[in-house]
Amino acid sequence: MPLRIPLGISDFRELREKGLEYIDKSGLLVEMLDREGTKVLLLPRPRRFGKTLNLSMLRCFFERRSEDLSHLFQDLAVWSAGDAYRRHFQRYPVIFLTFRDVKASTFEGCWADLTKKIQALYDEHRAVLDEGALSALERRNYAAILDGTADAALYRQALGDLSRYLHRATGERAFILIDEYDEPIHAGFIHGYAREILEFSRAFLTVGLKDNPHLERGVVTGVLRIARESIFSGLNNLAVYTLLQRTFSTCFGFTEPEVESLMARAGQRDAMDLVRAWYNGYDFGGTVIYNPWSVLSYLADQEPELKPYWLNTSSNELIKTTLEKHAARLGPTLEALLLGEGFETVLDENVPLDRIDQSDAALWSLLVFSGYLKAEKRPRGAMEQAAHRLSIPNREVRLLYSGTFQQWLEARVRDHGTDLQRLIQGLLGGDAALVERQLGAFVKNVLSYHDLGVDTADAPESVYQVFVLGLLAALEPGHRVRSNRESGNGRPDVLILPSEPGRPGVVLELKVARGKRTLEQALDDGIEQARGKDYAAELRAAGADPFHVLVIAFDGKEVRVRRAGADMT
Repeated sequence: MPLRIPLGISDFRELREKGLEYIDKSGLLVEMLDREGTKVLLLPRPRRFGKTLNLSMLRCFFERRSEDLSHLFQDLAVWSAGDAYRRHFQRYPVIFLTFRDVKASTFEGCWADLTKKIQALYDEHRAVLDEGALSALERRNYAAILDGTADAALYRQALGDLSRYLHRATGERAFILIDEYDEPIHAGFIHGYAREILEFSRAFLTVGLKDNPHLERGVVTGVLRIARESIFSGLNNLAVYTLLQRTFSTCFGFTEPEVESLMARAGQRDAMDLVRAWYNGYDFGGTVIYNPWSVLSYLADQEPELKPYWLNTSSNELIKTTLEKHAARLGPTLEALLLGEGFETVLDENVPLDRIDQSDAALWSLLVFSGYLKAEKRPRGAMEQAAHRLSIPNREVRLLYSGTFQQWLEARVRDHGTDLQRLIQGLLGGDAALVERQLGAFVKNVLSYHDLGVDTADAPESVYQVFVLGLLAALEPGHRVRSNRESGNGRPDVLILPSEPGRPGVVLELKVARGKRTLEQALDDGIEQARGKDYAAELRAAGADPFHVLVIAFDGKEVRVRRAGADMT
């Protein structure tokens, strides 16, 4: 019998009462309650790693209500943890608010969505109007939120006000649970209203979560920890646990034993290695973590082939735009990521979205905390700042990088007299004249040095680097593209290696006509260098058949291509 997979269900009660498959994450409750001195938690994790379901679980456990929901928890870890935890069960008023899908293209649209969310929240708790706990002024303010006539100040104070009303009406301080707090902020940075949404978010969260005498505990989730100076400057009682830390490391996503158990119950033990290669690879505080959405989607699909389920669930616009914008400047590093080599850097757990274009550190932090890079902590001396080795976590995420660069290249050649497939055909066929025509049109009509955001002096090298990234993506899996690799007695600029013997291979040596050196002289120098240092050695070792050596010379936007003579092959 196939497993009953709860795909797309983020309501804890619905999932449990329908008897759907559930991985016990109630340890989050235990860890949270053990941290008695912590008033507010911020738990940023990538999208679809179980944040909403976990908050729904917290709500079912803590929220006071007339019906008994103990049947939802009796076989879970929190219930067997003892009376110290169960005494909190269904005891408190709970304010649950999600900002999911608040991502309008204008601030006016965003504001309309926000006010509707707050209006629905107040409507959910409107019973406090009938309990005699509100003053006449408070009743008028409450009614203004309900009927949509409230001014901006009332909306900014809404979280703090509602907690006060509930505390007074019930005699217990409130739990405040906020899901996807940063989704409207992401939209603000993409669509140009970051300042307005940051101002509202800072005021709204500060009133509700800082020094609020009506607050019992607060839990906030999102994808990123937006830089403190942007939004959390007033929240000095906030404890942040990102995916870099051990605390709460197993509460989001699936661990190796959890996935092995799931696969066994589904009768899919034999597919474990494939699932591991496609959906594993995250490191949360030293714990190996799988992408839960992709694992569950694969089991629900009941198809033998694995697919990029996580990548297909929503727009990756911010990530793709960012990668394209920085491809020329960060080409060697991005190439190392695509080649599976990775690199070391120091990460900032605050992500200043407004500095992504100026700061490499901000870019790497965005990619790590969004789930597009894996970060493994590296050992350091006692006085050194901790560093992490960054790499692409798995095959699924790798498709985003390769697909982004391939689409980037294809989009820029499509309407400018250049055909990517003909360019690749010329390369693999050793047709220098065809490569010269296609690459020449590409450089003249497609790649703008200004658009690449690089200095004119570095332009040819930047053109080459973006071109290599595109080729690397477009030629796989039949070929492997490598640049500046040892081959023979030197380092050719680009090697196109066959993935198996019997396929063609190519050496590309790139030269720039600088100073008094003409294009012809640059080509001569390249041929002599490739021949003298036997750049084709690695192609022969890889079983390339046939293989070609092409020298490409740049002079501004003028391109010449020459194939080495027969003695090279």
